[in-house]
Parts: sequence; structure tokens; C-alpha cells
Amino acid sequence: MAIPDYQTLMLPVLQLASEGEQRVADVVDLIADRLGLTEEERQKLLPSGRQRVLHNRIHWAKFYLTKASFLASPGRGLFSITQAGRELLAENLPRIDVSVLMRQPEFREFYRNEGGAASSTTEGTSARGSLDSGTTPEEQVEAAYQTLESTLRADLLDRVAKNSPAFFEQLIVELLVAMGYGGSHKNAAAQLGRSGDGGVDGVINEDRLGLDRVYVQAKRYAAGNAVGRPDVQAFVGSLVGLGASKGVFVTTSNFSAQARDFVKHLSQRVVLLDGPSLADLMIEHGIGVRTSRTIEFRRLDEDFFEEA
Repeated sequence: MAIPDYQTLMLPVLQLASEGEQRVADVVDLIADRLGLTEEERQKLLPSGRQRVLHNRIHWAKFYLTKASFLASPGRGLFSITQAGRELLAENLPRIDVSVLMRQPEFREFYRNEGGAASSTTEGTSARGSLDSGTTPEEQVEAAYQTLESTLRADLLDRVAKNSPAFFEQLIVELLVAMGYGGSHKNAAAQLGRSGDGGVDGVINEDRLGLDRVYVQAKRYAAGNAVGRPDVQAFVGSLVGLGASKGVFVTTSNFSAQARDFVKHLSQRVVLLDGPSLADLMIEHGIGVRTSRTIEFRRLDEDFFEEA
């Protein structure tokens, strides 16, 4: 089954709390067992890769139940059921969700505050969209981030395609230097700008001392025009003729399945860098992009509140 949303997890979290004090880390596996989740579902991470989805959703289920006074925090990292929580379980509801939590005056107050400066006619609108969506705040933030990143990738490739071949060559220089190749912009430009024979556009030092070299070919193709095996094969043939063992083929489009399969079985190390991967590296190394806004998310420091 799919990993349940955080509202669906409220009932099992409350049920486990009724059995005694619990920790989120301890109940994750218990709930996963009860729900029959696969190992892959248990280990699935948020897009950031920093937290498991199941752990995140259980945390938020516990958080909202606490805001509704159905759970309490008797100690650091612990949660337990309250009398109100026991009374709720006694109703034998098939599901506990935000609509049930709204019965509690304290949760309605929290809900209203979550809505920010909403007017009386739209009271709690932003909170309602957040809490009723079934996704946790982290998931909503990360989904928005992924959407922005996807749009930025598309914009980068569109702008690269509209600029000149010379600009594209300089972009590759900038990127390779930012990644630690070539030693300096001057040396990298001199190496990459040296037009070669048989499909090799340039050569760049792999390290600052020039102990090894990487041969580079860069092609600006339209998005729907994939680089096929013949082009890649010609590039590899040039590497063989030069006695080279490493090459990078960069394109603004993509590579055909045959081209990708071809490089898997070579003695040379050949990396195929397609448009999306190129855009990702540009974003990662700050090439053609700038930071618009930085947002910090803070968590409660449990150690601060721990009394000796």
C-alpha cells in the first residue's frame, strides 16, 4: 500500500500512545508493521533526502494531535495520551483527521493563528489549504522547491539555446573550472578552445597540475533532437586515436538509448552530459544563476530545555 498521509496516521499514533509513553522514532516501525508497508516504503525519503517520509508524517500527526490536546509531552522526545485523547478513542471513530481536531477550542485557536492575518470571511484559509491537503509542511515546501528548480532548468536550457556557440563554449569553461578542472579560467579557455579533429572540440586538464586530461565535445541541439550513437561513436573513435582514456560529451538536448548503451561497455571512461544534467550542474555550481532568497527553517532545540 502507499504511505498514508499524516491525517490517516493520527489514529494509529493515538492508539499507540494509549498503550504508554512513546517516541516517534520507536513507533515508526510499529506503525509500518501494522500497515504492512514494504521495506521500500519504510525507507522512502523526502526529496531533500534528509528524512524518511513515514517518519515525517508521523511527526506531524503527533504534532497536530498535541495541538488539539489529545496528546501531551511528558518528557524530552516523549508523547503520551491525555484524558481527552482516551475519550476520543472511546468513540471508536474509523478515522481521525483535521475535522475531528477542530472540535477542540485550542486547536481552532491554533488553526486560526496558522492562517495568519486572514480576514473574518477567509479565516484560516491558508492553514486550511495546508492542513487539509494531506501533505506535511515539509512536503509542501519541497514540492514547491522542486517545481521552482524544474522551471529554472527549463529557463537555463532555453537561454543557452538562444545564445551563440561561442557563449556555449565559454559556459562549459565556466562550469568545468567551477567544478575544479582546468586550473584557471585562462588555462581552461586555452585548452577547451583548441579545436581538434574527428569530433573532439577541446581538451582540459583534469587537475591543476595537468597530470591527466579530459577531452570534451559540446553540441547545442534543440530539445527534441537527441544525440545518437553515431555521434558518440565518432567521439570515442577520436579518443582512441589520441590515446585518451577520458571524455565528456555535453549537449543541451539528450542522448538516445543506443548512445547511452554504447558507452557502458567501453574501456574508456566517457560521460554523457545531457541538457537536464547540464542545468543541474549549472545550478549546483552557481553558473548562470544567482540566489534570489534564502529561507531558514528552525526546529525546537530539545537540549536547550533539558534541565540538569
